[in-house]
Amino acid sequence: MDSLLWEERNIKQWKMKKLVQFLQQVRGNGTSLISLIIPPKDGIPRYKKMLADEFGTFCSIKRRYGRLTILASITSTQQKLKLYNRIPDNGLVIYCGTILTDEGKEKKISIDFEPHAPVNISLYVCDNKFHTEPLIELLESEEKFGFIVIDGNGTLFGTLSGNTRTVIHKLTVNLPNKLERGIQSAFYFSRSRLEKRHNYLKNVAELAVQFFITSDKPNVSGLILAGLSDFKTELGQSDMFDARLQRIITKIVDVSYGGENGFNQAIDLSADSLRNVKFVQEKKLISELFEEIAIDSGKYCFGIRDTMNALESGALDTLIVWDSLDLNRVHLRNNTTGG
Repeated sequence: MDSLLWEERNIKQWKMKKLVQFLQQVRGNGTSLISLIIPPKDGIPRYKKMLADEFGTFCSIKRRYGRLTILASITSTQQKLKLYNRIPDNGLVIYCGTILTDEGKEKKISIDFEPHAPVNISLYVCDNKFHTEPLIELLESEEKFGFIVIDGNGTLFGTLSGNTRTVIHKLTVNLPNKLERGIQSAFYFSRSRLEKRHNYLKNVAELAVQFFITSDKPNVSGLILAGLSDFKTELGQSDMFDARLQRIITKIVDVSYGGENGFNQAIDLSADSLRNVKFVQEKKLISELFEEIAIDSGKYCFGIRDTMNALESGALDTLIVWDSLDLNRVHLRNNTTGG
């Protein structure tokens, strides 16, 4: 993906994430909050007719306040829909209604936007809350890769999706090594060692199916096998390893560690295969920042005040923002002076 397109997509995704967080918190008085999600290539006339029918239905509500608030929400939704001649390529999302503020006052909001990726669901709901479930699913539906980090001490199963690294399961094992034969005969020891090794690989292969197969198909886009011994290659070529997973092996990498350290190293060594995963891209950005700091180039800044000054003066080339930063910028205007 082109770096500029990646940046634009991430900005849209970040904005949508912040908006979803806001919409999840607000509540309405009654069922006057409208959630309307239209998938790509759907027709606008169908939704215009649906809203017109809804308007006629709610006109018959006897309770005046409830009727007026719902009709106002439908009207706002109709006005938003009139702004579009066709549904955008990624679909259309509209949220309209009267919410209750923290002070108990009513506030009308009307939001429309095209999501950062195609939304493949049609939704229309009137409720006392906004329904953001399809957007949450869209935010979580980044391409996901599975990892198996295996050595003679144990195996780690994990996934990488977007910038989220998840450890699914850790398996420990105590395999005999060649130096532990003791008083056993060479033949018996070799046979016992091979049998335990076979059972270990069989257990790992069965767990791989449990973690990476859902509804008879892989739940990850690709699978990376990593380890500091030949276990990883032996596992990938074994008849015990599910053929559905063998087909999606993206890369086999040598790592210097097992466990989570090996997991981190496997992510780095698989960067060429994971170049569309945000975690790798974000790690590259952070590394570039630390390189500038290390050589004291003066081409960096951090902290809100210095960063905002650089942003407003047009001196920034790259801006890195923590997506969970809970800060709002407030603009104040003097109504008398206009300043």
